[in-house]
Amino acid sequence: MQISTTPLEGLLVIQPKVFNDTRGYFYEPYNKKVFAELGITEDFVQDNQSFSQKGVLRGLHFQNPPHAQSKLLRILQGSIWDVVVDIRKNSPTYGKYFGIELSAENKTIFYVPKGFAHGFLTLEDNTLLLYKCSDFYNKPSEDCVIWNDPEIAIAWNISNPVLSDKDKAGKQLKELSSQF
Repeated sequence: MQISTTPLEGLLVIQPKVFNDTRGYFYEPYNKKVFAELGITEDFVQDNQSFSQKGVLRGLHFQNPPHAQSKLLRILQGSIWDVVVDIRKNSPTYGKYFGIELSAENKTIFYVPKGFAHGFLTLEDNTLLLYKCSDFYNKPSEDCVIWNDPEIAIAWNISNPVLSDKDKAGKQLKELSSQF
C-alpha cells in the first residue's frame, strides 16, 4: 500500500496494491495489521453503505464525542467528490477543507480521523460508497455543517444538488460549537 498525507493533519490517502490479470483484479482494501503499521489503529465497529444517483450531496456530517467516528472510505461503483472540513477548534487548519475524487476505477481509500465533518457529491449515477466507522451511529451525537457555508467555500462545482432535509438544515461553521 502507498500512503500519502494531505494539508490537513491526520487525513490519509491510501492506494492499495492492486493485482490485475485477464480475469480482473484483486486487492485487499482493509487489513488490520497493515493499517496498524500505517498508524491507523482504530477498531472499526460498523460498516455503512450508501447508494446515490448523480448530483446527490450528502453531508457535511459528524458525531460529537464521546461517539465521534473515524472513517475509512472507498467506492465500489461510480465516483464521488469526497470532502472533509477540519472542525478541531485548536487546529491550525480549523475551518479548512480537503477534497478528493474517489472512484471504483482509482480504488483510492480515504482515512478520515475524528474531528472532521464529512460529505460527498456523487459524480455518476448508481454510485456505491462503503465506509467503516470506529464508533456506532448515535443520533443524539450527530451534527451537520451546511454544504454551502460561505466561510468554508467548498468548490463543489454544482449549484443545485439533491439534498436531504437534514442536510438543508445544517449549521454554518460560525454557529458550530465544536466539541473537538
